Amino acid sequence: MTWPRSSGRASTRRPLSLDLIVDTALELLGRGNLASVSMRRVAQELGTGAASLYAHVGNKDELHELMLDRLLGTIPLPAPDPARWREQLKEVARAQHAVLTSYPGIARVGMETTVPTGPNALRHAEGILALLRAGGLPDRLAALAFDALSLWSAAFAVEVSAAGSGEIDPADLARRGEQIDAYVAERPTEFANLLSLGPTLGATPPAERFEFGLDVFLAGLTTLADRA
Repeated sequence: MTWPRSSGRASTRRPLSLDLIVDTALELLGRGNLASVSMRRVAQELGTGAASLYAHVGNKDELHELMLDRLLGTIPLPAPDPARWREQLKEVARAQHAVLTSYPGIARVGMETTVPTGPNALRHAEGILALLRAGGLPDRLAALAFDALSLWSAAFAVEVSAAGSGEIDPADLARRGEQIDAYVAERPTEFANLLSLGPTLGATPPAERFEFGLDVFLAGLTTLADRA
């Protein structure tokens, strides 16, 4: 009988687990985009077959949800302070925006699944609702404010992430802008507002637009709370 020979090296492969699969998927996402994160590609990175992943993850869509949930769990949630609940809410929103735009396409997962249901997503929702309630908002207003802020933040992150990751071709975007400029310039009476304000829209960086949106949202929320 021929006995297998030892290579003299211990195996460095880590036991397959859900955490390892999600970690590997996030590493792939950080190097590419969401379209590149498939069960087969993750399995290749782990040196195994895609079938072995299905013991831990149902399919690609579930894997993407798990990735989003992992990232939401990295966002700090402060203990609610009624004296500064607005600033706390802005801090959480900024942190969420930073996370969602750091991983190309991950914000789209939250939009496509409609309601993220992972444990970290639920804790994140609980933390934001607690901040809104700390501001003395009535229950209905707090619930609707959470929904509106979540949708706006995710949609904004989708746009910024797509532009930064190459999902939207900058050259094509520039071409479309030039076409619009040329069209409205030929019709100054019809598009007087676009002619005068368009440059401001195009020149304002995403970070400033995001802060403006937060300020407007919180100002309106405060007004509604005062009327309630």
